[in-house]
Amino acid sequence: MTNVNHAGTYRLGDDTVNRMGYGAMQLAGPGVFGPPNDRAQAIAVLREAVASGVNHIDTSDFYGPHVTNDLIREALHPYAADLRIVTKVGAVRGENASWLPAQSPAQLTQAVHDNLRRLRLERLDVVNLRVMGDVHAPSEGSIEEQFTTLAALQQQGLIRHLGLSNVTATQIDEARKIAPVVCVQNLYNIVHRQDEPVIATLGREGIAYVPFFPLGGFTPIQSTKLNDIATRIGATARQLALAWLLAHADNILLIPGTSSTAHLRENLDAAGLELDARTLAQLDAIADETT
Repeated sequence: MTNVNHAGTYRLGDDTVNRMGYGAMQLAGPGVFGPPNDRAQAIAVLREAVASGVNHIDTSDFYGPHVTNDLIREALHPYAADLRIVTKVGAVRGENASWLPAQSPAQLTQAVHDNLRRLRLERLDVVNLRVMGDVHAPSEGSIEEQFTTLAALQQQGLIRHLGLSNVTATQIDEARKIAPVVCVQNLYNIVHRQDEPVIATLGREGIAYVPFFPLGGFTPIQSTKLNDIATRIGATARQLALAWLLAHADNILLIPGTSSTAHLRENLDAAGLELDARTLAQLDAIADETT
């Protein structure tokens, strides 16, 4: 069975987790909406992830909605002592599967209680505020009211740690003046490196950075280059992209998602993939291949 320990560990607040984690989003139906196509397979993926050493699972009650949290509870409750479940709030789903902002204090409070109930927890390990300014990309704007609401729920004992998702550097600074931030989730991969300064700053502060869409937004030529390098070293393109992220910065935690046990094993195997200087240089150069 795959051993994720090869990727090492990093801090998540006052906990230490394996750097190779798992994201539950794809366990929901198409478009992250509705039930899974194969519920038994979804349960099997979660159980195999934990059996393989994953102790950091990312989820949200707006995945489905409710679907992934219900699956996690069914598959894994009562939870292993070292398992850390990170959820996020700040959105709801429309009847047409749209992603709608839900950022008022009342909505955020309700979302925290929904996550607690669905996951069958008395306290959430980490709650990320998912900022919805531009829905699919960070945009400037104060998040003081939203983060203050979550900080108050933390003080009530409902949340252990706080994090952020889809945010700018300015918003991270604003949030940290209100309460400690243990992780940031943003779009970042080999070709989308706008957050390079953010990753470095967070690393100096001991704060985890959790990239999403490790293969998102590649041009055809960039995808071809990635596939060529992967073939040369005997890996898949996805494994290579994940291994590059692990090698790039010590504070990066990965949460690759899948609804397939075969793909889960493929993703987790990236934890043991060691990249030499030549391969790293070739991967770094992919970002410049835009035509």
